[in-house]
Amino acid sequence: QVQLVESGGGLVQPGGSLTLSCAASRNTFSFSTMGWYRQAPGKQRELVAIMTSRGTTTYADSVKGRFTISRDNGKNTVYLQMNSLKPEDTAVYKCYAVRQTAPYWGQGTQVTVSS
Repeated sequence: QVQLVESGGGLVQPGGSLTLSCAASRNTFSFSTMGWYRQAPGKQRELVAIMTSRGTTTYADSVKGRFTISRDNGKNTVYLQMNSLKPEDTAVYKCYAVRQTAPYWGQGTQVTVSS
């Protein structure tokens, strides 16, 4: 059984920063891919950023240069550092991981960017 627990969401003003954390119930070495997706009201879920076990990263064009994904294998945690936040970044952000080809999802954390 794999559990992913997100934290760090909240309300922030445009131009502000937030760091999301995703704590995994298993060692992050066991996941081939970990990352973040988001879903805004009335929109489809979209990839934000993912990182493979080899450290290869992929970002959505809309967040390149503003968001950074990282993982701390010692803490079994994946992070998403979000800078220069925009109102259009408002969404529920969900942690995603793949282990032995099976996908896992966290419950999600709300990020609201508003003045």
